[in-house]
Amino acid sequence: MNIDRLQELKQKLTIEADLSAIWSFYMDSFVDDTEFIELGEPKYNEYLDAVIHKTCEQMFGRVIKITDFLTIYIAQYGFFHAPFWAEKRIGGVIYFEDLKIGLIAVSADYPPTDEVKYSRFSEVMQLPTSNRLDLN
Repeated sequence: MNIDRLQELKQKLTIEADLSAIWSFYMDSFVDDTEFIELGEPKYNEYLDAVIHKTCEQMFGRVIKITDFLTIYIAQYGFFHAPFWAEKRIGGVIYFEDLKIGLIAVSADYPPTDEVKYSRFSEVMQLPTSNRLDLN
């Protein structure tokens, strides 16, 4: 697998304004690449599961049933990718663990059309609350 393409995806995910361009690059570069597919192993990620549920709820204005969520993790690159169904809509997610940034793409309608809804997300670290009496 060409690591430069994965690094390019990572860069696009952080700076590209057009979310459809990021998703198209991912789909064109990796989805049919057998070497890429063989690199990963199934690994559940609770954070991604929660993000997909919440984001789809926001996208469609109601709770959406998510099924067939199969997260694949490529440990060597700290990269997650997964397909899923948002009711009858096909969806997918990519996520770089080191950057804590990802992208969700979901078909906007059923039956599917060319319209896709996208959402870039980032994990926010929650800092511990400070104790004003702690002088250390």
